Amino acid sequence: MGDADDANWGGLEDLPGHPIMWVLILSELVVFGAFLLVFSAARISDPIGFASDQVQLDRVAGGINTLILLTSGLFAVFAVHATKAGDILRCRLWLLATSVLGMIFLIIKFSEYMGKFDVGIGLESSTFFTLYFLITGFHALHVVMGLGVLGVVAIWPSRINIETGTAFWHMIDMVWVLVFPVIYLVR
Repeated sequence: MGDADDANWGGLEDLPGHPIMWVLILSELVVFGAFLLVFSAARISDPIGFASDQVQLDRVAGGINTLILLTSGLFAVFAVHATKAGDILRCRLWLLATSVLGMIFLIIKFSEYMGKFDVGIGLESSTFFTLYFLITGFHALHVVMGLGVLGVVAIWPSRINIETGTAFWHMIDMVWVLVFPVIYLVR
């Protein structure tokens, strides 16, 4: 780990993975938190418009995507355990399973987007849909980045790399667990 062992990261050095990933994760959580606060404030200012737009979302697809990401997070945990056991092949297989579920998440999310575009709903249709596309699109971008991170750590599967990569993946899971109910369910 080198520099992380020698530096005082304000307690972050005690977390799994490299402390700089935790700085990134914390900053990303602040950004997503701000997005969700803006979304909630906008809902308060237009409850009728938000309610009528929200019913056009596919809650089943959103729920399935939630289960997919939670399962992918479990697979990421199995990858960490395999690394700790020294089983690199099993670690890579769990990372592959995690990545496949991430790709399925993206396929479902983009099919949701296509369904909206097909009926004329886009980024400028309403405040609700502007925020919906921005927040869920930003999250989808993080899923893509997470897939890249998982691919890199699968190539160099040291314990710190796997812990660092899966920490980022868990942030993606956690953010979706907050985004899904706020956007799809809360009225």
